[in-house]
Amino acid sequence: MPSIYIHPTADVSPTAGISEGTKIWHQAQIREGVKIGKNCVIGKDVYIDKDVVIGDGVKIQNGVSIYKGVTLEDYVFVGPYSSFTNDFRPRAFSDEWEIIPTRLRKGCSVGANATILCGVTLGEYSMIAAGTVLTSDALPYGLYVGSPARLKGFVSRSGYEMDTVQTLKDALEFRCKKTGERLRIRFEASEK
Repeated sequence: MPSIYIHPTADVSPTAGISEGTKIWHQAQIREGVKIGKNCVIGKDVYIDKDVVIGDGVKIQNGVSIYKGVTLEDYVFVGPYSSFTNDFRPRAFSDEWEIIPTRLRKGCSVGANATILCGVTLGEYSMIAAGTVLTSDALPYGLYVGSPARLKGFVSRSGYEMDTVQTLKDALEFRCKKTGERLRIRFEASEK
């Protein structure tokens, strides 16, 4: 069974739950009630706020703060110095903080220095490019770039951009040149 590694300079609350195989590096701070899954890597200078839940196989790179209300599912990657918010109207003088939940679904990736505003969901295997400011939900497998973020295309589970190979009546089919993986996105008409 792989053991847990906690660097001597890390500050980990005794009430945090850290699972086997997880590594916590230099000057990280893990607050009360945090739950971290198996085989995670928590980089240097990472701050994880009270009651945050992190799944298995997650990698959080240096200088990231994960605030209360943010949930990371399994195999999420968070690039260095990316930012998360958890309140739409923060004020230093207000006691009326409203925590707005944010969810990062299985396998999604957030690039370096990206900013994720609260209240959004990042779909499974979505990819948020470095420096992007995400203000709304990200589609599963979607590739988002820019500030504010815009959908550029779709990526495979491996993170490679996919090409459209077929346009159907109610769907688009994509194929990854590198891996051959296929993805079908269905569209549903809605009446207003």
